[in-house]
Amino acid sequence: MGKNEIKYFNKYVYGLLGGCVDYDYAEKPRCINQHIAYMLNRTQSMFRWENLPKTIPERSLELFLQTNGNVCWYKYNDDLYVFTGGLGGEPDAYYMPTIYTIANPALKLSKSLKIDEECVIMPNDSLYLGLMPMFSRYATGITENELSMKLAVINSRIIDLISAPDDRTRESALKFLSDIETGKMGVIAENSFLDGVKAQPYGTTGNSNTLTNLIEMEQYLKASWFNELGLNANYNMKRESLNSSESQLNNDALLPLVDDMLKNRERALDKVNDMFGTNIRVSLSSSWEDNVQEIEMEHDDISGQPENETPEPEPEKGGEDEPETDK
Repeated sequence: MGKNEIKYFNKYVYGLLGGCVDYDYAEKPRCINQHIAYMLNRTQSMFRWENLPKTIPERSLELFLQTNGNVCWYKYNDDLYVFTGGLGGEPDAYYMPTIYTIANPALKLSKSLKIDEECVIMPNDSLYLGLMPMFSRYATGITENELSMKLAVINSRIIDLISAPDDRTRESALKFLSDIETGKMGVIAENSFLDGVKAQPYGTTGNSNTLTNLIEMEQYLKASWFNELGLNANYNMKRESLNSSESQLNNDALLPLVDDMLKNRERALDKVNDMFGTNIRVSLSSSWEDNVQEIEMEHDDISGQPENETPEPEPEKGGEDEPETDK
C-alpha cells in the first residue's frame, strides 16, 4: 500500500477519530441533550408504520409525536402531511380544543384548522405530554450521577496527602513521585527530605463505598428509564436472584405507557383513514414487540397450569397402645 493510499485509508477509517476530545462531564446541558438524543434514537424503533404516504417520513412522524406530544394530519394540495402547531379554539363539551393552528414556511402554509373536520389530531399519549418531560428527568439525574462518579474516580487516586515545609523539600518530593510514576527507582538524597515530608493517609474506604453507591444509582436510573418505556432492564438492588413472582411483577409494570401510546396512534389512524381514504397501520416493533410476546407467553404458561388441588385428609389412626380388634 502506497503512502497516498495509507493517507486516505487513515482519513476514512480510524482517522475519523482524530477529532475526539476528552468528554466534559461538567458541561451539563450538552450531556443531558446527548442522553436524550440517544434515547430518542432507541424509541425510533418502537413502532412499525405501514402504508405511509411518501410525503410523511416515519422518522419525522415519530420525532414530532415523541417530542411535541401531538401532530396534525392534514391534506394540502392533494398530499397528506403531518404538522406540529398549537391547540386552541373554543373548547368542546369535554374541554378539548377544537382548532389546530399550523405554520409551515417550506409549503408557504399558515392556517387554523377545525379538528375532526379539516384535520385529525394524533396525540402521543392520552395527556398529550410526549416523552420529553420523562427524558429530561432521567437524563438530568444520570448526568449529575456521572459527574459525581467522575469526581469519585479522581479522588480514588489519592492514597496519601503529602505536605512539605519548604519549596526545596517540595521539589524533592515531586521529583521522587515523578521517578516512581515513570518507572524509575526513586532516590532520597537527604535526611531532611524524610524529616520534612509528611504523608497523611486518605480515606480510600469511604471513596470505594461512595463509588459503589454511585454505580448502583447509575444502574437504577437507566433501568427505570428503560422500564418506563416498556423494556425490561434489571436494577435488582437485593444483590441476589429474583424469584419468578418478583420477575412477573416487574413485567406487569412495563406495558401500560406503551399500550397507551399505541392505542392513541391506532384511534387517530382510524379517523385519518376515514377522512383521507388511506390504509395506514401501526404496530409495535423491535424489542417492544418481542417483549410483549414474551410477557404474553409467560401469562399463558401461568394460566395454563392446573390449580393446586387440596389433598384429601388421611383417615385418623388409632393410638399405638390401642389393641387391634378382630372381626
